Amino acid sequence: MVEIVSGGLYTSIQDMGRFGCRKYGVPLSGAMDSYSALLANSLLGNRIDAAVLEITFIGPVLRFNTATQIAITGAGFSPTLNNREVPLNTRINLDAGSVVKFGLPAYGLRAYLSVFGGFQEKKVMNSFSYCYGITEKQALETGDRLPVLSFATNQKSATASVKVKRAYFTSEDIEAYPGPEFYLLPEPIQQQFLSTRGKLLPESNRMACLLSGFESFSVNEIITGPVQPGTVQLTPSGKCIVLMRDAQTTGGYARILQLLEAGINTIAQKRPGETVTFRLH
Repeated sequence: MVEIVSGGLYTSIQDMGRFGCRKYGVPLSGAMDSYSALLANSLLGNRIDAAVLEITFIGPVLRFNTATQIAITGAGFSPTLNNREVPLNTRINLDAGSVVKFGLPAYGLRAYLSVFGGFQEKKVMNSFSYCYGITEKQALETGDRLPVLSFATNQKSATASVKVKRAYFTSEDIEAYPGPEFYLLPEPIQQQFLSTRGKLLPESNRMACLLSGFESFSVNEIITGPVQPGTVQLTPSGKCIVLMRDAQTTGGYARILQLLEAGINTIAQKRPGETVTFRLH
C-alpha cells in the first residue's frame, strides 16, 4: 500500500488512455507525456498499459508501506528516497516504510512514477486514468491509499537505467500535420502562422494548452466536427487552442493542425510562459 502524505499540485493515476469510448463523448485521457509514462513502465518490465502516477510541477510525498520497486521518469525533479536523492530513469528498490519526496523540476513540467506491476486501482470504462466526470477522483489527495504489489527487494533483479536527452524537454519545435481547415488560411498566412512563436498561458491544463501570439490570425468557425488530442484549433478572434488528453470529442473551431504523438508529448512538458513553434512534419 502507498499512502499519500501530501498530494502535491496535481497528481493523478494515468495509463495509455480510455479507448473505445469516444462514441459516447468520453475523452481519451491517459498520460500527457506518453513517452515518459511508457518508459517508466518499461524500466520495471510492466505492461505498457499499467497504471502510473502523473506528477505535475509540485510533486507529492509518498509513504510506501510495502516493499516494492519504482522508476521515475519525465521532468527534471530531484526525487529523494528517505531524504537521499535518487536518479531519474532507473529502477529503484524500496523497503517497507520508505518515503519518497520530490523537489521542484529544473526542467519540464510532468514526471511519471511507476511501481512493480502497476498501481492496483480499479478500471473505469476499461482504463485506470482519472478524468473529470468519469472517475470518482480527478487528483490524489492527502490521506489517499493506493494498493500495490509487493516485491522482495533482497531478491536478485537486473538493474535498468536509460538516458533521456535534455533536448526532449527544451526543444520549442512541435511537430504537426496540416489539419482539415489548414488550407482555409491563404498560403502567405499559413507560413506566418507556422513561423509564429506561441506562448503557453497559465490557463493551460489537461484539457487544452492555450497559446498567445496568434491574435492577428482569424478563420471562420466550422460545422461541429470530430477533434482529438493534438488538434490545434484557431478561433475567429485568434485564440490558439491545442487540445490535450482530456479534451472533448467534437468542436466547432477550425482545425488548423494535428500534432504528432511526439508533438503532444513535447508540449505536455512545457510550462506557462514557455514558447513553442509548430513545424510541419
